[in-house]
Amino acid sequence: MKTNKSKFIVFVFVAFSIISCDSKREYDAISSIADNSWKSENAVSFNFEVKDTINKKDLFLTIRNNQKYSYSNLFLITTLRFPNGKKIVDTLEYEMADNSGHFLGKGFTGIKENKLFYKENVVFPMSGEYAVSVSQAMRKNGAINGIESLKGITEVGFRIEKK
Repeated sequence: MKTNKSKFIVFVFVAFSIISCDSKREYDAISSIADNSWKSENAVSFNFEVKDTINKKDLFLTIRNNQKYSYSNLFLITTLRFPNGKKIVDTLEYEMADNSGHFLGKGFTGIKENKLFYKENVVFPMSGEYAVSVSQAMRKNGAINGIESLKGITEVGFRIEKK
């Protein structure tokens, strides 16, 4: 009888721990990349509703890559569209591998997940429908034209967390 009670207590503790780890999440979506090859003309878009115009939020991009990703960094272009039509465009660079070539991020298999800061301490100025689009902007060193199809990116996501 005591064993069942102990197992139940452990189960409740583990379940609570898992649930509470994600208590900051307000929005979280992920989109798969066809054939694990991200075409430069294919922006990944996320639409989300904002009601809270008072509290600060952190915005993240999630990038999942496999072993076919052959670069140590990643350049992205993001566009944040406001309900009134205003937009903010950013060019971002993220490290994807350490100096020895090992991929950064979490994951036990050949897929690594990177949760990357996009914007910190954001207060949305108005309520309504927003959109974020993300496209890859990789180029080989010395090349003028970008890489048309970036192999090894499996998924792209967008996440909003409460502070």
